[in-house]
Amino acid sequence: MTTPPGRTDKGLRSGSLGLLSSVALGLSSVAPAYSITVTLGAVALVVGDLAPAALLLGFVPILLTAFAFRELNREMPDCGTTFVWNTRAFGPGAGWLAGGWVPQTATLIAMAALAQVSAGYLLSFLGLDGVAGDGIGVTAVAVLLLAVLTTVARRGLRLAAGVQYVLLGLQLLTLLGFGTAALVREGAATPSPSWLNPLAVDGFGPFAQAVLLCLFIYWGWDALITTNEETRDSGRVPGQAAVISTLVLLGTYLFTAFAALSFAGTGATGIGLGNPDNATDVLASLAPPVLGPALAKVMELAVCVSAASALLTCLVSSPRGTLSMAAHGALPAVFARIHPRHRTPAFGTLFFGSATATVLVALSLISRDFLGDAILCVGLLIACYYGTTALACVWYFRTRLRDSPRSLLLRGVLPLTGGLLMSAAFARSAYDMIDPAYGSTSFHGVGGVFLLGAGSLAAGGLAVLAAKARFPVFFRTGRTSVTARLVTTED
Repeated sequence: MTTPPGRTDKGLRSGSLGLLSSVALGLSSVAPAYSITVTLGAVALVVGDLAPAALLLGFVPILLTAFAFRELNREMPDCGTTFVWNTRAFGPGAGWLAGGWVPQTATLIAMAALAQVSAGYLLSFLGLDGVAGDGIGVTAVAVLLLAVLTTVARRGLRLAAGVQYVLLGLQLLTLLGFGTAALVREGAATPSPSWLNPLAVDGFGPFAQAVLLCLFIYWGWDALITTNEETRDSGRVPGQAAVISTLVLLGTYLFTAFAALSFAGTGATGIGLGNPDNATDVLASLAPPVLGPALAKVMELAVCVSAASALLTCLVSSPRGTLSMAAHGALPAVFARIHPRHRTPAFGTLFFGSATATVLVALSLISRDFLGDAILCVGLLIACYYGTTALACVWYFRTRLRDSPRSLLLRGVLPLTGGLLMSAAFARSAYDMIDPAYGSTSFHGVGGVFLLGAGSLAAGGLAVLAAKARFPVFFRTGRTSVTARLVTTED
């Protein structure tokens, strides 16, 4: 591998990943077992047996956004991804805020939640229910898990990818086993194609709410693209892996949803998906009657490793984002430090591991409700940076859209549609979150979730002003200089 003249070699180990390992990273970062168990019940409460239709429709803007990521990565393969792409399309301010601050903030909050979830399920799996019910105990175990996974991430991408194969395999096999057992159980209803009919929903409001919930369970696949400089054929393979991973997620979620609906139905009592008591952990409620008490413990382990797997991927992807920002002069140079032997962003990995532990401890000490609302506000941040990046694709390629029908479709029509849908999701999310009944906290009649989401964006605006004073060269020349400093690899 050689780096073309004038390009910047950030020191990462190129050629570490292929298509399969990239897909594994993309799937792992979404935490499929955890995501479906905490979301399916909430969706069923809103739209009943039309939950598969909501999953399918919620997938549409995700797929359209994935095409935008693929096309931008082909043009500009850089581990900074959204930061670089938005900087090139809209300028340094937009790149720093929508491509840097917003995704990193969303990921940091999610990492704190994933660490807590993984620790709680691990303790439950081990039969330590007393400790699992103790907030301090769960937080202590979560911090220990963070330390272990930070060490794995710091020691190299190949090791992290190898661990992900095992963790992801357990998740997918468990979901497949659960779904198959649920479908063949005596009394299970025959799945109906009508469950995929979005026109059967009673009103736009409930369906929009269900679709917004579904955006969360697909979020995270873009983490795989941050390893593009360490992937073979960096301009092609990461984009392919992004599209493949989203399609695999769709199939996995639809299969699990059909199986759960067939077995449990949507009743408001017992194991029904319409029972609010089951909404936050559907698979834990259904696993014992479907799999039996012994195998139900495997489901607990699957959710535990699902959250841990996603956490590990975040510890891989986030430091590479800040590495790119530092390499392009938008963050302190310390974030660009590479471990001399492992060839990983040494300081950045330790920084994100430590920052996640700090956020987790702080939010846990304030209130568990506060941590829950912080997690809910992530949806607003997801819609913000996904939508902005999809629109950046259209704007960047605007002069080339007439080059071919492919260019018009994949760089224009599909990303524009995805960007507009994400913008609509952002507006709808903000509207819903203002309600003080949304989430667990409120302040002067305004929902705490909205205040946390809007506050994160406002804090990002202030951070941009501070960064502009600290890194004036980047904010003056960044729109053109990022192009000269992109890394591509050639055989």
